Amino acid sequence: MNLLLVEDEPKVVSIISRGLTDEGFNVSVAPDGLIGEKMATTNHFDLIILDIMLPGINGLELCKIIKKNKATVPIIMLTALGTTENVVNGLDNGADDYLTKPFNFAELSARIRMLLRRYSGVIVNDNIITVADLQINLSAKRVKRANTEITLTATEYRLLEFMAKNKSKILSRIDILENVWDIDFNLGTNVVDVYVNYLRKKVDKPGSQKLIHTAIGLGYVLKDA
Repeated sequence: MNLLLVEDEPKVVSIISRGLTDEGFNVSVAPDGLIGEKMATTNHFDLIILDIMLPGINGLELCKIIKKNKATVPIIMLTALGTTENVVNGLDNGADDYLTKPFNFAELSARIRMLLRRYSGVIVNDNIITVADLQINLSAKRVKRANTEITLTATEYRLLEFMAKNKSKILSRIDILENVWDIDFNLGTNVVDVYVNYLRKKVDKPGSQKLIHTAIGLGYVLKDA
């Protein structure tokens, strides 16, 4: 597995590179955003680790550029700012996961393995989930409601897919965190609430049947009744 680390702090680079190399990964390092962009867009990497605060191009902008060119490459963001707003910004720009500095290397390693497992699966059948007039094409990862296509971010899509696969089942915030983001972020539950609200604005538009419901004190449920 080839990994790209875009990080300008030598100490962080040393810890991550040494640890991942010991685990059998091939690790390439870019010291700034400009070099990171060139390496990421011209070479094959199975996963990319991006710091947010980078010289040249910051990690958020670089993440958008990479995902535009290589949408299926998983990206983990590193940030010294662990507020919900900063986490949401990272995920909205295409990141698949994030880690707040300082972090435990074992946790980074676990998140890398989870993302690699997630992206290794290939759906060959044109599976479609239907909830009322909502259609989710699992192979194309496209969503339509009343035959109108809905544009979702990668995280919004994973959330909707998980809820649809568990149609009519009440999902706790912890259920959603562990299955959509693969790991408990230990951030409380605000990130889940934020993304459910994002989905509602796109899926449950005024005048349409409400599909995303709140189970007070329990979590959320996607259902057509």
